[in-house]
Amino acid sequence: MLNLSKAAILQLNELLCQVDNRIDQYLRKWEEEVKLLQTIPGVQKQTATAILAEIGTDMHAFPNQHHLASWCGLCPGNNESAGKKKSERINHGNSSLKTALVEAAWAAVHTKESYLKRRYYSLSVRRGKKRALIAIAHKILIATYFILKNRVPYMEPDNQEWLKKRKQAQINNYLRRLRELEALPPSQ
Repeated sequence: MLNLSKAAILQLNELLCQVDNRIDQYLRKWEEEVKLLQTIPGVQKQTATAILAEIGTDMHAFPNQHHLASWCGLCPGNNESAGKKKSERINHGNSSLKTALVEAAWAAVHTKESYLKRRYYSLSVRRGKKRALIAIAHKILIATYFILKNRVPYMEPDNQEWLKKRKQAQINNYLRRLRELEALPPSQ
């Protein structure tokens, strides 16, 4: 029984190697696009392959990045009527691409000193972890659109500007807290 199980595992591993080699042969045409997509935090070769397999390299099929996000199913719902917000769920879209992007978002959230990590923690406090993860997947998809359209690598937003805003927000928060403490009546 063990020999049969071992033989089956070896056969499956051999088949997987053949499939991987075939995929690598197909990807030789798009080596530049794969390398450009890998500049996004959290996107590795498998994710880049999945993205290219689902949306291709020609971004002229989508009028803008919002159409791509809608097609993928990663754009947030905006159902509001008479000032009342209703459903904010995302639509179904392309499930395999959405899965690959959410996995990439999860990996991006765990990279050190990245914009996507900061954005995730900023959103997760207000919206929840799962919604924040979908928002990061949306950001990765938008970055993918512009990378494939303009053929440029991913560029991280300026960290210095964010640090200045964060420092000013902390100063304002401490000043507000000080004013609140001054307004309290003296304890007896």
